[in-house]
Amino acid sequence: MADKILIVDDEPFNLDLLEQELTDLGYAIERANDGEEALKKVESFQPELILLDYMMPGMNGVEVLKELRKRGNDIPVVIITAYGTIERAVQAMKEGAYDFIPKPFEPDHMALIVQKALERERLKRGIEVLSGEVGERYRLVAGQSAKMSHAIDSAKKAADSKATVLLLGESGSGKELFARAIHNWSERRGSPFIAINCVGLSKELLESELFGHERGAFTGAHQLKKGKMELAHGGTVFLDEAGDISSELQTKLLRFLQEREFERVGGTKPIHVDIRIIAATNRDLDGAVKEGRFREDLYHRLNVIPITLPPLRERKEDIPALADFFMRRFSKEAKKHFVAMAKEVEEKLLVYDWPGNVRELANVIERAVVLGQSPKIALQDLPPRIVGTEPITSHESLSYHEAIDASRRELIIRALAQAQGNRAAAAKALGLHRTHLLKLIKSLGIG
Repeated sequence: MADKILIVDDEPFNLDLLEQELTDLGYAIERANDGEEALKKVESFQPELILLDYMMPGMNGVEVLKELRKRGNDIPVVIITAYGTIERAVQAMKEGAYDFIPKPFEPDHMALIVQKALERERLKRGIEVLSGEVGERYRLVAGQSAKMSHAIDSAKKAADSKATVLLLGESGSGKELFARAIHNWSERRGSPFIAINCVGLSKELLESELFGHERGAFTGAHQLKKGKMELAHGGTVFLDEAGDISSELQTKLLRFLQEREFERVGGTKPIHVDIRIIAATNRDLDGAVKEGRFREDLYHRLNVIPITLPPLRERKEDIPALADFFMRRFSKEAKKHFVAMAKEVEEKLLVYDWPGNVRELANVIERAVVLGQSPKIALQDLPPRIVGTEPITSHESLSYHEAIDASRRELIIRALAQAQGNRAAAAKALGLHRTHLLKLIKSLGIG
């Protein structure tokens, strides 16, 4: 669909010229001969851009611009002006005009300004849509359960402080989403939020991710790289699975938390940044400290404001609202129209224990939306483990080897759900080598 442009000028010759040029460029054009007509056309035509002559009888261009803004209309406006009145165009830009075009205009220059103005408007609208979607995602943080309400209340109180927050809870319980909510509730909301998963990265790679490196710091470091701590200046850094950070890197992180400065790998110059740290783990850090696997002083630095997110099985009263949210979200993505769930579907969702927590619920609802027939999610749209027909639940009819395979399959599926699909983490939880787990996943036909 062509972008719509309203051109406003009291001289028919100029209108004809502009209309011809812009029509040739593929735009949809509407004309107005004066300011009053322009304001009416804005309401009826709903343009994406206005080209507005400065000198007109009655209302001049700046007066039209001021009236638009007074009405709450933020359509981008490009002022058209004669060379002798460019200073007036500059004044118009101070009033909110995007740019100006001098008369007589060069077609290529005019086309470029129009293109840039429309691109900026598209970007602005995209950001507004994204902000709306992000706002929708924060609904996932809400909950009716007492435990979740307590966690939310603590998070909102902590949001505007500089204190480090430690989010505790099982995998899939929504720790990253909760961290984003804290960032969004804080005064840092307009600055970057950067998440770093500390699982599965070697000490060297994680150190480079966090703090960056200088050129030549190690083999393959062909150029300077800024770390996430540096890039997040003014904002928030989320350290997911902070309990898995190596002992060597724990020391450097402790120093950073104390001084709020660091050196890049291979560097000697201290770099000071203003960031807020939110850490998360599903491990027992208190136990890790006692066993000597985690620095006690770092633990206390991270554990300033601990917030425990309850697993989904402990806040089942939140399941209907969460399931409805996911149903509508995935319906929109799949371009389907689901409006409800069968009563027996809700019953099954409420009795299941959800080892993978909110992430597992999201996956189950997405599967039901993709495979189901709108307008209602039915029981057959749920996976067998939810309905209660997973092979492990009826192993009496299986042979010994089939029952063993069914049990192994169930254990691996649950471990993968709890590890959010991270196979290395699932292998660690099961006490298996990663390569052995991969072979089992393949042999047991686990998707």
